[in-house]
Amino acid sequence: MSLLEEVVLDLERHSAQEGWDSAPRLYALVRSTELRRAEPELADQLGLHPDADTLAALEQPALPERDAVEEALASIAWPEAVEGCALIMERVVLPPEAEDDIPEDEAEAAAFAASHPGREDVRMVVGVLRDGNRHSALRLRRHDTDDEVLTGPDLVPALAEALAATFEPDDPAAHPER
Repeated sequence: MSLLEEVVLDLERHSAQEGWDSAPRLYALVRSTELRRAEPELADQLGLHPDADTLAALEQPALPERDAVEEALASIAWPEAVEGCALIMERVVLPPEAEDDIPEDEAEAAAFAASHPGREDVRMVVGVLRDGNRHSALRLRRHDTDDEVLTGPDLVPALAEALAATFEPDDPAAHPER
């Protein structure tokens, strides 16, 4: 199991212990060796073993409400010491046949989704590294057991892309199409 897979699964288990209906949480992923070098006291507080080479997940300040997470990610740039990032968030998923019935108004659409009999509450944990590696874990509220957590690198591709973009240089010359 890769270091990224380990940290994503650890974050998923931790969020499962806290329960549902949580706000989105963003984490910087830093190598434990780098953290120990730069912040030895913090590494000690986190209980990082001096010889371990793991990814430490450092929770970041609160993100805006659920609907603005993607916009908030677009404004993030990480320092070089951050090797990756992970995001935990919950979403309501409706069956494809409900798509045509979703109201245009945002508040009405939220109420429609909340009361739809086919709704599915999903908790997503998505992690990406600077080198492009990705891993995700999904837990469905109606299948809320550790042995039914779905995992894989491409379960939430749009969110993984948004997280990966936080590592791209913010140089307009590098992206002339913007």
